[in-house]
Amino acid sequence: METVVSRFLAAALLGIFIENAVFERALGISIVLYSARKSESRKGIFVSVLYVTTLASMFTCLTDRYFSDWQYYNILIPFIYLFIISAVYLLTLIALWRFFPDIFKKMKQYVHLAVFNCAVLGALFIQSQIGGTFASYVGYGVGTGVGFLLASYLLGAASERLNSDTVPAAFRGMPITLIYIGVISLALSAFWS
Repeated sequence: METVVSRFLAAALLGIFIENAVFERALGISIVLYSARKSESRKGIFVSVLYVTTLASMFTCLTDRYFSDWQYYNILIPFIYLFIISAVYLLTLIALWRFFPDIFKKMKQYVHLAVFNCAVLGALFIQSQIGGTFASYVGYGVGTGVGFLLASYLLGAASERLNSDTVPAAFRGMPITLIYIGVISLALSAFWS
């Protein structure tokens, strides 16, 4: 039991800080910038990314474990992972629409943005390359979702200051935001170097 929890926590911390999908791999930047500007959408996007990466990581672990010896598996990995993400997306939307219509009305505007972005698919590819146990797959999925929220909050907290009058006009907006993301990426890379 202790090793399962420690593997889960190690993989979650890896996904949050060291292999942060946004800051380390630049995956899902557009969605993070969208949620940083619109704070009311941040929670919906976070819940969607967390849910899909966690659930898809479970199925990815099973497919990696049982089909990795197949001759054409490496060629079909992107299609298999896209199928897993799409199945989670569709089944979740159908379940929400059928059993929780109030939640469905709130989440339908965020869920497609959160599910079909590079961070979700990239998290599955990265975890597949790292390998590990079922607990580490799930931990990395949770860590990717929480890391996505961390990136969104860091960019949201800094957006007012980055777009203030103290910043030269040529740097306001996207240029200073990308510089800020680069500085945060350098700071987070200090964890593993």
